[in-house]
Amino acid sequence: MRSWQWLLMLALGLAGCSRETPAPAAQPQQTPPAGRTVIEIPAHSPKLAQIQVAPVQLAEMPTDEFTAPGSIEVNPNRVSKVLLPVAGRVTEVLVRFGDAVQKDQILLRVESPEADEAASAYLQAEGGLAQTNSALHKAQTDLDRVQDLFKGDAIAKKDVIAAETAVTQAKAVRQQAEAALQQAKARLELLGLAPGGFRQKIAVRSPLSGKITEMTVVAGEYRNDLSAPLMTVADLSTVWVSADVPESSIRLVKVGERFDVTLSAFPGETFQSRVARIADSVDPETRTIEVWAELANPQGRFRPDMFGEVRHIESFHRVPVVPVSAVIQAQKRTIVYRELSKGRFAQTDVQVGNRSGDRIPVLSGMQAGDRVVVDGAMLLRGY
Repeated sequence: MRSWQWLLMLALGLAGCSRETPAPAAQPQQTPPAGRTVIEIPAHSPKLAQIQVAPVQLAEMPTDEFTAPGSIEVNPNRVSKVLLPVAGRVTEVLVRFGDAVQKDQILLRVESPEADEAASAYLQAEGGLAQTNSALHKAQTDLDRVQDLFKGDAIAKKDVIAAETAVTQAKAVRQQAEAALQQAKARLELLGLAPGGFRQKIAVRSPLSGKITEMTVVAGEYRNDLSAPLMTVADLSTVWVSADVPESSIRLVKVGERFDVTLSAFPGETFQSRVARIADSVDPETRTIEVWAELANPQGRFRPDMFGEVRHIESFHRVPVVPVSAVIQAQKRTIVYRELSKGRFAQTDVQVGNRSGDRIPVLSGMQAGDRVVVDGAMLLRGY
């Protein structure tokens, strides 16, 4: 090889080594905001089909609220103890435990000597009134005769005055007899007896409509303790819900306000009641105050001693909410997964409020309209 050819090849080689190859253009990296981790799922992955996404909604959520355990009680304003009006022997008991009764329905009958005494007193009062009427008639007749004689100067003025006094006294006696008759009649009416009859039985009637919740009497018993109840009639068309409200929350409760009631016997149902009474003292052991709310019970579904829970809401505010299924508790963090684009999700820290039903208010970290994973969030935790 000639020397000039060798020099030419050497020059071409050096020129090739001095030419630099351009580096590929740098791709922009999408850095997730602080507190977020981006998760990407390939479009062909079957997990993506199991993940459901929905927008964050605005809704009215309670601000100040509390819940407290509660139980059903008989309305104390609609319960009555049935007592005997007089001592005597119970001859008939016409109802049984658990029966529904109407107001003024006869519950039992009693045979008592006081019934005959009341009937006799009425007859005596009637006779006394008849006698006083006769005496008044005679005194009035004597007065008329004396006045005629006085006009003819046949008698002195003192005789007229004496006759007038006799009439006045007769009228006073008649008023007393009328009062005695009214008293005897009222006694008969109180015992449910008819005037003039003897050997009548006293009927004891129901003071209100309701159910027989207690019974301590049977036919044939002789009772002379008039303070001992024979049975209890309770009107269960309304009942009371007794709840132990925490001392720190009693400021939210006023008479007439609404309590939402849930009962173990009827899961999934919520009933409305109204506060009827608030206790005047605090339980020193539990630091709670007893509150009673009245609950309508037209169908008789609620029975005394049923257990449940009361919930009271003071006010509402409009905030973003997400379903309970969207929120994940991870150690000391509360997170949701926000959809950035199809198959790309950002793990986002949020601050949430108290749960209300199947929704949770988001206090920070999310805005209305953001799309979040509402079903399948647990599938993203493995990425």
